[in-house]
Amino acid sequence: MFTGIILAIGKISAIQPRGGDCRLKIDTGKLPIEDAALGDSIAVNGVCLTAVELGEHYFCADVSNETLSRTTLRSATTGTSVNLELALTPTTRLGGHIVSGHVDGFGRVIAKQNDGRSIRFRFQAPDSLAKYIAEKGSICINGISLTVNEVDGALFSVNIVPHTLQETTLGTTEIGDEVNLEVDLLARYMERLMKGEAAARCQGGVSEELLQNSGFLTK
Repeated sequence: MFTGIILAIGKISAIQPRGGDCRLKIDTGKLPIEDAALGDSIAVNGVCLTAVELGEHYFCADVSNETLSRTTLRSATTGTSVNLELALTPTTRLGGHIVSGHVDGFGRVIAKQNDGRSIRFRFQAPDSLAKYIAEKGSICINGISLTVNEVDGALFSVNIVPHTLQETTLGTTEIGDEVNLEVDLLARYMERLMKGEAAARCQGGVSEELLQNSGFLTK
């Protein structure tokens, strides 16, 4: 588990094909890698990866075809900058929100504008994820815990303050760039719980009928 508070910007220094998938070597920058051990989870642009090799200033992780197909790591190249976070411990300050490192889908930057000293980013999310994104709720973008400012269907915006711009890859993210999205973990489980025993049969998401049957709406 993670908090979405980025500890360092790293860089992919090597991509090694391995039997149909690949192994990444990632230079860790100022990440306190000495606190990590083999087998630990490290979030790379919001993707939970397992460290299979550790060096003084790098680690290596295997990336499965499933992960490549569902995250922006599929388009990563040597030299790509990535946001890094070590897994939380019992003494970690929970400064962001609970993040699993399991990417739900891709988003895309569709607009950027100055907003005081911040930059307001506008993203297009997949229609299937729009129901989980709420105004003033939490969302994880490339591993960064952020607060949603406004929502319009599958479009949403966030404000990025100067510190976050400097300490994460959002400082170099441009219009048209693809990003990893992880919606609030609680929203996903709430939907499943609301379905109750019908979860195994239900193919859709939260509907007006489901809300009524669960007692959240009255006819």
